[in-house]
Amino acid sequence: MHIVQSPEWGQFKTKMGTVSIRVGDVQYTKHKVPFSNNFYAYCPKVDPKVINWEDLKESLQKHDCIAINFDVPNSIKGTDEGEDAETLLKTKCKKSPKDTFAKSNVILDISKDEEEILKGMHKKHRYNIRYAEKQGVVIEEAKTEQDFNDFYSLLEETAQRQKYYIHSKTYYKNIWEMFKDQGISHILIARHEGVPLVAWMLFTYKGTLYYPYGASSNTGRNLMGSNLIAWEAIKLGKENGCNTFDMWGAAIDPDNKEDPYHGFTNFKLKFGGEHVTYIDSYDYVVNEALYTLFNTANNLRWKILNFIR
Repeated sequence: MHIVQSPEWGQFKTKMGTVSIRVGDVQYTKHKVPFSNNFYAYCPKVDPKVINWEDLKESLQKHDCIAINFDVPNSIKGTDEGEDAETLLKTKCKKSPKDTFAKSNVILDISKDEEEILKGMHKKHRYNIRYAEKQGVVIEEAKTEQDFNDFYSLLEETAQRQKYYIHSKTYYKNIWEMFKDQGISHILIARHEGVPLVAWMLFTYKGTLYYPYGASSNTGRNLMGSNLIAWEAIKLGKENGCNTFDMWGAAIDPDNKEDPYHGFTNFKLKFGGEHVTYIDSYDYVVNEALYTLFNTANNLRWKILNFIR
């Protein structure tokens, strides 16, 4: 089960004002369709095998949902499991017009001992880890309000530099505090002489280490804090019983240098992980007419957002 399908994630989303609903092992959130009394259901990273279609349809109708978006199901393309999942979804759903979650990813096996993991890395990454340590970069786990503020300041700086949208400060603070109390969330900060250079928020959940949010300063990049924080993240995952490092997202084609995600994809791959691509997103439609109208309006909204970004 991916963390965004976990009961803990559902509790967090509900606390933040987005109602989360469970139907067996499937979890979705409901979102108001503008100018109507209807909702659209969002269900990322689902395992299609666990869907009870009758119960799901009954739940969607009960909650006035016109459709449910299975955004980037958690099944890898090109595998037997992925082919079975896609065949199932094609019989029940329409292909979704867009993906929200990252369609590709880098997955690293961290069940091996530390020496084996280091040997599996690109030699430049190993060198950069040692270099950062020699330069006095230290990695600390966030414990205080100021630590969190340092994380969010770096996140804001990175979002402005790379021109992408982030959640509110309250969102990140709540997810850190709520999941920290359950032993799930961790913020690591790379500092040099007390100055924060890089910060990552990580989740450890049921044997998997997740890296959803990362940020860095535009200064001190030559100190290689990102390499060291990644290595410490791996060690933190192992300490918390994780065997897999899910790096959350990557370019679909890691060799395409024109892709804006090429840089961080290359960075992730050099830790020795496997590049994977997930099956397509699908929509299970309950109300065909409203579904078509909603998608037309939503497509226009995204075009406007991309234009002004």
